[in-house]
Amino acid sequence: METVKVKKESKNKIKVDFERAPLSVRIRQKFFSLNFLKNVVFKIFRTVLLIGIAFVILFPYIKIILKSIMSVSDMKDATVVLITKAPTFDQYWYILTQNGYLKAFITTFIVSFSVALIQTLVCALVAYGLAKFKFKGNTIIFGLVIMTLMIPQEALKNSMASYFRQITMVETTLNPISFLFKALQDWTGIFENGYGFSDSIIPLFILSIFGLGFKNGLFIFMLRQFFKGVPDELEESAFVDGSSTVRTFFSIILPISIPMLITVFIFAFSWQWTDDFYTTIFIGEGSNLSFMSSINAIPEKISKDIMYEAEAIRNAYRAAIAGTAGILIALPLIIMYMFLQRRIVEGVERSGIVG
Repeated sequence: METVKVKKESKNKIKVDFERAPLSVRIRQKFFSLNFLKNVVFKIFRTVLLIGIAFVILFPYIKIILKSIMSVSDMKDATVVLITKAPTFDQYWYILTQNGYLKAFITTFIVSFSVALIQTLVCALVAYGLAKFKFKGNTIIFGLVIMTLMIPQEALKNSMASYFRQITMVETTLNPISFLFKALQDWTGIFENGYGFSDSIIPLFILSIFGLGFKNGLFIFMLRQFFKGVPDELEESAFVDGSSTVRTFFSIILPISIPMLITVFIFAFSWQWTDDFYTTIFIGEGSNLSFMSSINAIPEKISKDIMYEAEAIRNAYRAAIAGTAGILIALPLIIMYMFLQRRIVEGVERSGIVG
């Protein structure tokens, strides 16, 4: 059966006839037709579905925020589930003043900024080489980079800890790098007793410099996809003018890659900011270094207040403290994302991961 096409003149005539019809007829045809009912049912279903999905996603965060302003009396009151009867900001105040938030903030910011900057530059160099230079083993190297994304970090935990211990235990290992640190130890004395990396952030910088830091495989992949989209004519014209490869990279490629580099930097900074995997491996609990992941301990004042309470109440308060600490940890990142959201979206789009 052939489809009957309605001409433009016929549509206009139908529209004019509808506008000239009595009001009751127009209301009946517009609001009591089967098509109208289908649209209403679909919109109601879509709205309810979206609200349900949003609630499922946002409810844990809402719960954490509401728990963070509960007092000890609210924890004891069985009738209090989410809405507090005696709101207080003591949890925030005690974490800020007694858990060393400012010290942890400064240390984490310096380490995260430095590590993110190194990772961005190193990953850009590696990605540029993989994207623009054709050599034997290019595909294999890129495959190994992708493989680093597939291996769980926990599987490497003991190996990394053992490796960096061996580097400084120069008197009991044949690790070639150990001889360098042995010389530094003899010259400067900074690796006394062969334990220079104990409670140190040096391994974080070594991993970043050699492109093996957290999520560096992802950063190399993103930057490689971006550099593959850069026209070869830009480099060829630079080479014709006598520019070297290094100069071309820093004077031409990097300036046009600013949005992508900002995205990678933000990702690296954010993951290092909330990291407790590497800091747990390389920095012991007794270290003077304090990171954001260590501020979720129960403050001394609150610990005294709940000392003689039931175990259930103490557990509930520990969870509330952990949630409050999580809010204070994530707050700087949320503020950063608010100002750089457009840059992040632009960088991800240019990487070729989406779309």
